[in-house]
Amino acid sequence: MGRRVVIAEDEAIIRLDLKEILESEGFDIVGETGRGDEAVDLVDRTDPDLAILDIKMPGIDGIEAARRITSQHRVPVLILTAFSQRNLIEEARDAGVAAYLVKPFQRGELIPAIEVALARFEEYRAIEEEHARLTDEVASLEGKLETRRLVDRAKGVLMDRHDMPEAEAFSFIQRTAMTRRAPMRDVAQQILDGQIAPE
Repeated sequence: MGRRVVIAEDEAIIRLDLKEILESEGFDIVGETGRGDEAVDLVDRTDPDLAILDIKMPGIDGIEAARRITSQHRVPVLILTAFSQRNLIEEARDAGVAAYLVKPFQRGELIPAIEVALARFEEYRAIEEEHARLTDEVASLEGKLETRRLVDRAKGVLMDRHDMPEAEAFSFIQRTAMTRRAPMRDVAQQILDGQIAPE
């Protein structure tokens, strides 16, 4: 059975393109809308495996919709952004967005972007599970965001300096944390400080 997807894009032609591409790749479109507020409701009702949201939509924008979806659900969000909106990507990441795709996109770019979103979402979930073990609820959200930032920066160092693919870089951080019985954020910081490196 294909993964279940909600699409929220206010341009009908782009929405249709997305639907056709995804269905031809075996995805199951369980809801579609042109409004951000309706996207949140659709995710509530259909419990998909992925939500694809445009940044600019009526109702509420894609970033606010992503914030609401990621705070209530364990659903990865892929955001569509026009090239001129790239400055919003940092804001989108803080809203829990797992990956983004710049419009206009080619057919061949969509599936890899979805794979990145799904893989990063699994990373975020691993970070959340670790945080649940380590901290109380008060420091939780701030701690998770800080951990995610540190882990992202450490992944970047491993990818640049040691030529690792992104998934392998995350696995290295996770494995090292388990082996050393240390939090992932501490391992990430030590990678950034040059104290830990792959053999």
